[in-house]
Amino acid sequence: MKDVTLGTTGITVVQNGFGALPIQRISKEAAVRLLRQAYAGGMRFFDTARAYSDSEEKIGAAFADLDRSTYVLATKTMAKTPDEFWDQLETSLRLLRTDYIDIYQFHCASQVYKPDDGSGMYEAMLEAKRLGKIRHIGITAHKLGVAQEAIESGLYETLQFPMSYLSSEKEQALIAACRDREMGFIAMKGLAGGLINQSVPAMAFMQQFDNVVPIWGVQKESELQEWLTFMDDTPIMTGQTAAFIAKERAEMAGSFCRGCGYCMPCPVGIEINQCARMSLMVRRAPSESWLDSHWQQEMAKIKNCLHCNQCASKCPYELDTPRLLEENLKDYEAILAGEVQV
Repeated sequence: MKDVTLGTTGITVVQNGFGALPIQRISKEAAVRLLRQAYAGGMRFFDTARAYSDSEEKIGAAFADLDRSTYVLATKTMAKTPDEFWDQLETSLRLLRTDYIDIYQFHCASQVYKPDDGSGMYEAMLEAKRLGKIRHIGITAHKLGVAQEAIESGLYETLQFPMSYLSSEKEQALIAACRDREMGFIAMKGLAGGLINQSVPAMAFMQQFDNVVPIWGVQKESELQEWLTFMDDTPIMTGQTAAFIAKERAEMAGSFCRGCGYCMPCPVGIEINQCARMSLMVRRAPSESWLDSHWQQEMAKIKNCLHCNQCASKCPYELDTPRLLEENLKDYEAILAGEVQV
């Protein structure tokens, strides 16, 4: 396992960060135990967000007694005004039990904030940095155009973007662009929202890049142990692994839902972030769990779709979500009828 330096931030951490979104789904006790195990196992980069309900609070509880200089905290704000920015920043500092945040990021940015753009948002970042409340300014994006603009602006020290071996060539080109600008690259959704079900090729893909820190969403001790194992025994890209990835890419070519959930909630209660990718999940995970009565009822809700296009308008990947839902329902019904085998 190699160390990675995040561009001009000078932050150097062992490659394999902890993505703390999933710990909002487990108890505080379990989350604290998991986080401490991650730290004991060598992880030093921990990424969370104000939007991840109690994730920041759990991190604060886990690390309150540790030497603050021994780990890196990255969190995010979805604020749209300077007042919201300061309120969220102070809340994050309080919950994380820290005096400063190493990397503070605009979360799921739909625009690239810049000085004198009238929003006051970038100026708020600069002031927070001047006050020592944050040390580096970052941005997270899901849209390629926003990511490219952020890189070209020269205003941000890190970019966080979905990256996996299923990413397109244009998306992967962001890594080289960040390297050229001495900008740190933080890779989220390295398992493509759960569609990638093998950690070895996922890690081997990331290992190819010397300027990328992947953050793996961790919820269970068994998941954590996989990533910690790679500290000493790191997968590398071999011919066999490359062939496997090529096969995976061929099978999932085209538009597919990553399950991020930014499209939610649905006005008629469709669980879009699962139902819009059901055809893949039923084939890439134990099928029985996706064919039970619960998911049959959830998939049936697609028939109530209003075609309001709220989901499509909010999709960071610009997918035609209503069409995806219809296609997945048609395939699902064919599977239930025995017309298609999985």
